[in-house]
Amino acid sequence: MSADFHLPTEFSSNGRPAIQPLLLAVLMVLFGSGIVQADDWPCWMGPQLDGISREHGWSSEWPQDGLPIVWEGSVGIGFSSVSIVDGLLYTLGHADGQETVWCLNADNGRQVWSHSYPAELNPNLYEGGPGATPTVHQNHVYTLSIDGRLLCLDRRNGKVVWEKNLQQEFDVDLHEWGFDSSPIIVDDRLILQGGRIAAFHRQTGDMIWKTEKHQAGYGAVRQFDHDGRRLLASLDCDGLRISQLEDGRQVAFTEWKSPFRTNSTTPIIHDGLIYISTGYNVGCGLFELKNDQLLELYSGKAMRNHFNNSILWQDHLFGVDGNSNLGRVVMLTCMNFRTGEVKWKERGFGCGSVMIADGKLLVLTENGDLVLAEASAEEYHELARSPFLTGRCWTVPVLLNGRIYGRNAAGLIRCVQLPAK
Repeated sequence: MSADFHLPTEFSSNGRPAIQPLLLAVLMVLFGSGIVQADDWPCWMGPQLDGISREHGWSSEWPQDGLPIVWEGSVGIGFSSVSIVDGLLYTLGHADGQETVWCLNADNGRQVWSHSYPAELNPNLYEGGPGATPTVHQNHVYTLSIDGRLLCLDRRNGKVVWEKNLQQEFDVDLHEWGFDSSPIIVDDRLILQGGRIAAFHRQTGDMIWKTEKHQAGYGAVRQFDHDGRRLLASLDCDGLRISQLEDGRQVAFTEWKSPFRTNSTTPIIHDGLIYISTGYNVGCGLFELKNDQLLELYSGKAMRNHFNNSILWQDHLFGVDGNSNLGRVVMLTCMNFRTGEVKWKERGFGCGSVMIADGKLLVLTENGDLVLAEASAEEYHELARSPFLTGRCWTVPVLLNGRIYGRNAAGLIRCVQLPAK
């Protein structure tokens, strides 16, 4: 399996201006020092697991004809976002009955290595393909296929270090929406969910523990400390579950079910409080763990995240309320984290995704536009907008080192350059 990665010529295929290699080098010399580079982006939601980039120095004044394309290519069908470490970009995609782990040069999109294997597409009311994002830790990259192939690869050359089949390890069938839990690394443990929660030794792949079976969830697991204990929070299609990091023993549970078994988001933990959100008419809730019980502080339908997480910024949540089949009812929403009070709503983004950088919202709309707005609880204030991708766009973009990386469902992956101040 191969991909057609290339630096654009004078204009990209949609007629927008693209950066020439020589011009790109000049721009990097002239403007590179103006952008304060952030840390690497080693996993889904970034180094702090919060969807926030700390870099700044880029300008909110975008060109009227759109941000210039640095490179673009094809990685195959899927919804896996990108991880970037030491100038190497990792993602997943499906084509012709095979799933591929891609390692690309983040500067020019050229393939460094790829690793392919037979895999299900699982196009259940959507395109299908892999939904988990690679996790990079030290010398390894960890990936999860849509049908449960858990891989540890040497991140420099793609050689397999170890491999597990979660359908066999968990004694479960392929879930309705597949395996989509992006792995997290805590100490020497790799932790994820998919019909069970489990911890594997990150270097050997040996299973350390697994929980009892439950309805699969599709978000990531989060680790937090509470009253001297190291705990895990996860949302599956039965409910919100708190487990011990050491052995997986369940500490607390509260039921939180959604129609069509679609709990796909990751808990947000802040100041000892645990926030969850689910699509359709279930909505969101805030909980506090006390005496091994989850106490509900509020619940409501103000923020119904279908599959993309809200982002917590300055005690407010910014996210997309609504489902992919609701059309114009879907709205970008700002809500008070502690009270559930809605501060504002704005239409026109579809079932898009959100990240935050330099105190600004970076939104990828469902139809492929990039939108920059103030991350303010006072009102919605748009700063800039640019065409970016085409087709269905549900996957959250990544901003790193003055560039924005994103992909659509069909596998078009694109990198655009932000102007420096």
